[in-house]
Amino acid sequence: MPEVTIDGVVVHYLDEGSGEPALVLLHAFPFHAGMWAPQVGALATRTRVVAPDLLGFGTTDAPDDPAAYSVDVWADQVAGLLDRLGLGRVVLGGLSMGGYAAFAFVRRHPDRLAGLVLADTRPGPDTPEVAERRRDQARQVAEQGTEELRETLLGGLLGAHSLQHRPDVVAAARALTDNPPGGFVGALDAMRRRPDSTPDLAGISVPSLVVVGDQDTASPPEVARAMSEAIPGSTLAVLPRAGHLSNLEEPDAFNAAVADLLAGVSP
Repeated sequence: MPEVTIDGVVVHYLDEGSGEPALVLLHAFPFHAGMWAPQVGALATRTRVVAPDLLGFGTTDAPDDPAAYSVDVWADQVAGLLDRLGLGRVVLGGLSMGGYAAFAFVRRHPDRLAGLVLADTRPGPDTPEVAERRRDQARQVAEQGTEELRETLLGGLLGAHSLQHRPDVVAAARALTDNPPGGFVGALDAMRRRPDSTPDLAGISVPSLVVVGDQDTASPPEVARAMSEAIPGSTLAVLPRAGHLSNLEEPDAFNAAVADLLAGVSP
């Protein structure tokens, strides 16, 4: 993977294809940019596709200090990557945690957006119960490492169809969770501290797509539907047989929805 240094942080990224506006994809927790392989392979025939390992994941630097992580830090590092690659306005996509970073990008760098894809994510902040669970998970990783949490998370992220009938998807997703403990702890803290992005939805003025798996229990279809209705002119795609990792579980349907958005976006 190519790399750049942004504010002292070494960031690795996937970069395939050509064309404008580029599609920039931000991965979920606890994965890395490799989760976008089905999209990079298919959509790079249409435009340039860039997918960074966010701070703490993949081969990008992973500080041990949780204070180094926030959705704003991720958003600003993505903007720095665009600068280094000479990219202007882009179609930005984020899944789950990547969606949280995308919301921060909307707030901090709105002039860099040509389009927006929000997949299996939610605009609201953590409930007190979810925030406490993230604290517990961070303590678990600090004390025991990542292995047990990785396996627990997979069972809640993949849809029932994938868990029962797609061992290939389960194995691929499991491999993608092998990331540094510091990234786990920092990301859990960053997600717990993220602000409410609901007030920002009405101000999104670029072509937007909301994607959700119909078996997603983490960010269920009713959350996606409400989010789509709050974003002016957005399109909602509900993917059958997919859980929270819709891009991995139903890549053809996911790619088709994104391709439709790209066709309507101007450079």
